[in-house]
Amino acid sequence: MVSSWLVYPIEATPGVGGGYRFGAGGHMPPLLLEEDEVVAVTVALGVGAQGISAIGEPAVRALTKLDQVMPPRLRGEVAALADATALLPGATDDVDTGVLVVLAHAIRDRVRARFGYTGRTGEDSERDVEPYRLVATGRRWYLLAWDLRRQDWRTFRLDRMSGVRASTFRFTPRPTPDAVEHVRRAVTRSGYAHRVRVRLSADAADVRRRVPQAYGTATSLGPGLTELESSADDLGMLARHLTLAAFDLGARLTVVDPPELAAAIDEFTTRLADVRRGG
Repeated sequence: MVSSWLVYPIEATPGVGGGYRFGAGGHMPPLLLEEDEVVAVTVALGVGAQGISAIGEPAVRALTKLDQVMPPRLRGEVAALADATALLPGATDDVDTGVLVVLAHAIRDRVRARFGYTGRTGEDSERDVEPYRLVATGRRWYLLAWDLRRQDWRTFRLDRMSGVRASTFRFTPRPTPDAVEHVRRAVTRSGYAHRVRVRLSADAADVRRRVPQAYGTATSLGPGLTELESSADDLGMLARHLTLAAFDLGARLTVVDPPELAAAIDEFTTRLADVRRGG
């Protein structure tokens, strides 16, 4: 038996083990969540369910409840985002949900996307791309796309986009590289203002447990010696993280490049010593 109370479909099961539950296709209650808020909450819960172990199970339960009362049209919005998004481990920065929805629809519908883009050195350009995949890393959201001007695969940070819009020009899908690996390599290579290499007197497995892949790539150079590549916009922040990682591992830290990182580490450790002395 299916009945309705207000705008909710209610499914009732008779008998000793029976009861009531929300049916599928109900409308969101008025004055509680706007449609864009429903999409935003669902996206946030999806990221939490995939990537943050402490809230993964509650996020899945909440997603299930939302799905039961979500109107079919909004379920299509959410499904488009889910199909278009991949996740690397770790929490992500805030991102405009409207940008996510526009890009997810462009990916789903196989239409070109256009946007203004500010590169890491501050130059502005207009981009016309074939969008293929959204990837959430430990710190950023990225779009993997075929850049029509450069005729090559490119990754774009969503927080550097402006005026994002989907066009009406459809495209035929190309053979696509693995989105997660492509973004990981691109981020390590040039996604941030500073790229560094250090060596730690620790096994690679231990370094990987301390430094997630989203934050650095660890390569074994032999027993008890690992080279770590990492990137950041703030060199001082990177110096702090690497120093603390070496401390936690009980490892010796040697800077390979750039020399500015060694200076930043010296500055950080000097400040720590001043704090210890009360200076």
